[in-house]
Amino acid sequence: MTKTQAQPPSTAPTTRLLVPALVFIALVVAAVASLGTPLITSVATAFEVSLDSAQWTLTITLLSGAVATPVLGRLGAGPHRRATILATLAIVVGGSAVTALPLPFAWLLAGRAAQGVGLGLTALMMGVARDHLPEKRSAATIALISVVSIIGAGVGYPLAALLAEFGGPRAAYGLGLLVTAIAFLTAWRSIPAAPEGRSAHVNVAGALTLAGGLLLVLFLAGDRNLWSRHLPLAVTLAVAAVLLLCAWTAIELRATTPLVDVRAVRHPAVAGANIAMFVGGIGMYLLLTLITRYAQTPHSAGYGFGLTTFVAGLVLIPFSVLGFVAGKLTPRVRKRIDGPLLLAGSAAIVGGGFVLFALARSSLAELLVAMGVLGLGVGSFSAAMPGVILAVTPKSETSSAMSFNYIVRSVGYSLGSAIGGLVLATGTTTGHLFPNEDAYTTAALVGVAAMAITTVTSLVLARREH
Repeated sequence: MTKTQAQPPSTAPTTRLLVPALVFIALVVAAVASLGTPLITSVATAFEVSLDSAQWTLTITLLSGAVATPVLGRLGAGPHRRATILATLAIVVGGSAVTALPLPFAWLLAGRAAQGVGLGLTALMMGVARDHLPEKRSAATIALISVVSIIGAGVGYPLAALLAEFGGPRAAYGLGLLVTAIAFLTAWRSIPAAPEGRSAHVNVAGALTLAGGLLLVLFLAGDRNLWSRHLPLAVTLAVAAVLLLCAWTAIELRATTPLVDVRAVRHPAVAGANIAMFVGGIGMYLLLTLITRYAQTPHSAGYGFGLTTFVAGLVLIPFSVLGFVAGKLTPRVRKRIDGPLLLAGSAAIVGGGFVLFALARSSLAELLVAMGVLGLGVGSFSAAMPGVILAVTPKSETSSAMSFNYIVRSVGYSLGSAIGGLVLATGTTTGHLFPNEDAYTTAALVGVAAMAITTVTSLVLARREH
C-alpha cells in the first residue's frame, strides 16, 4: 500500500491564498523601504544629525536593495527559492526591529540597509506567480505585483508621517516592524517550494563586481554635494563605476552560471523594455519628487502650499489609487493592445502629467490632478512592463530577468531624484533657501523630454515586434 502524506500549508498553498500573499509581501517591502522619505526631517531632529545624513536613511535602502536584487534573483531561480524568501524576510524583520529600538544613528542606518534587502523580493514574487498560477492569472498577478511595488510608497508615506508627528520616527519604524513580521508569517504559510529540477549557482565574482558598480552609481546619483564641491573625485568615481560595470558584463558573458543572463538582456524586446524603464523611471520619480516638494514649500517663498509632512503625504493618495486601478485594468487592455504600445501610451500619460504641472499648479486641486495622472501612467507602465520582458523569457529565468529590470528602475529613480535636486539647486538664488518657481517649470520640461524619449523607444520596440 502506498502511503501519501499531506503537504503542510507552507508548501501546498491554495491559489486563492497565494495571490493575495504575493501582492501583500511585495506591497510591504516597498512601503517599508519608502519609510525614509517622510521621516528625514524627524530623524534629523531626533538623532541630532544633519539633513544630508538623515537622507541616508532613504538612500541606503535603495543601495542595499539594488545590490541584493540580482543575487536574490539568481537564488530565486533555483531549488531553494522558498528558503531564500523566508531568510530575506527574516533579515527585513530583524532590520525593522533595529530601527524601532532606542539605538544610535549608525544602528538606524544598519537597520534601514537590512530593510532595503527586501526590495529584491519583488522579482521572486513574480517567479512564484509564474510557476504556480495558470497562465492568464499569473500574468495579471505579475502585473499587479509590479504596480504595488511602486505605489507602496504612496501607501506608507501618510501613515508613517502621522505616526512620526505624534510618536517620533521610532513609532513610524515600529509600524514597519509590525507589517514585516506579518509578511514573514504570510510567506511561511503561503509560499510554495520551487518546481523540481531547478539549479542556481551565484557567480560570486560577478555579484561583487556588480555590487561595486551599482554602489558607485547610486552614491554618485544621490550625493549632489560631491559633484559641486569635489568634482575631480566625482569624475574619478564615475569612471570607476563604468569600468566595474563593463568588467561585470565581461564576467557574465564568460560565466557558465551568470548572475544575469546578459545574452537574454540583449534580446531586442528585453533591451528596449529596459531602456524604456530606465529613462521612464527618471521621469516618473522626477515628477513625484517635484510635486511633493512643491506642496511642502511655504507661502513665504512666493509659491507653494506649506503643507505639513502628513498632509503632503495625503497628496500621494490619487497617485496610489489611480495607479492601483490602472494596474488592475492593464491586463485586460493587454489582450487588445500589444505591451510595447501600452508602454508608449503610459509614458505619454506621464508626460501629460508633467505638462499639467508645468502649466497649472496655482491650486492644490491642480497638484492632485497631476499626481493622479502620474499614478495612472505609472500604474499602467508598471503593469505592462513584465509582460514585455517575460514574453521572451523562460519560466526558470523569471526572477533573474525581472531583478535586472528592477536594478534598471532603481538607477532610473535615483537619477530622477538627483536631476530634480540639481535643477532646483541651480534655480536657487544665493542666500535663499528655496528655488525660484521657474526652476520647477524647467525641471518639468526635462521630465517631458524624458517621457518623450520613453514613448519613442516603446514605439520603436512595438514596430520591431511586427
